[in-house]
Amino acid sequence: MELRQLIRLAFQVSVAFTVFGFGLQATTEDLLYLVRRPGLLVRSLFSVFVVMPVVAVGLGLMFDLQPTARITLVALAISPIPPRLPKAQRKAGGHAGYGLGLMAIAAALSIVAIPGALELLNLIFERSFGMAPAAIAVVILKFVFGPFAAGLAFRALAPAVAERIEGPVLSVSQILLVLALLVLLAASLPVIRAALGGGTVAAMVLFSCVGLAVGHVLGGPDPEHSVVLALSTSFRNPAIAFIVASANFPDERFGGTILLYVLVTLVAGISYLLWRRL
Repeated sequence: MELRQLIRLAFQVSVAFTVFGFGLQATTEDLLYLVRRPGLLVRSLFSVFVVMPVVAVGLGLMFDLQPTARITLVALAISPIPPRLPKAQRKAGGHAGYGLGLMAIAAALSIVAIPGALELLNLIFERSFGMAPAAIAVVILKFVFGPFAAGLAFRALAPAVAERIEGPVLSVSQILLVLALLVLLAASLPVIRAALGGGTVAAMVLFSCVGLAVGHVLGGPDPEHSVVLALSTSFRNPAIAFIVASANFPDERFGGTILLYVLVTLVAGISYLLWRRL
């Protein structure tokens, strides 16, 4: 098996374990938290699934990006559910039920929302981004919706066991993601240097910062909500983005640009959290 295939497999398993772990964690109260707050639910889904794809396309039109960078930006924009995000949100002072509930609903809706967001972009901007919505739906069904549903079912059948294994499951997903990113980094250094040109860094910085700002505002006046939606909007899942992009463009190299996004969004996220503490 080639290195690229191994990296892709590691990303696939990482994504599946992440959403399976979310399913193991999700309680009825978590799932109903946003349902009982329809205004916050609508704003949250709009921020996570609509705003960022439109921002990505706008940045693609604003900057003279290389095709690989443009495709990566769109793939990131339609790839929510970052690993370990609910835990990071709790540490930042966010509402635990809201964070986990949003991730749970996002996982459940991804099979429809992600291909739908791409189709909407195709219509709005009257152009094709080269990624087939049907192919993306298959990827999301296999690696997001399916494992999440399995996690919910497992918790319903064996809640005590689910509580014991949710931590190790999420730890495995995190380890696999880090290992895959490290291998990708070692293999992509020349690509990363090439990705620094053509406005790619500026586009990534704006992408992350706009996501934080929009999510913060749409989260409302409650700081426990605003921090959750800010991080949920700006932070995208690099593993899902890699799987989606490589499934549609198997001959392109997206690793360097995705790693660049990870570094940029990490700095932007830390800066945002420091600003909130002032």
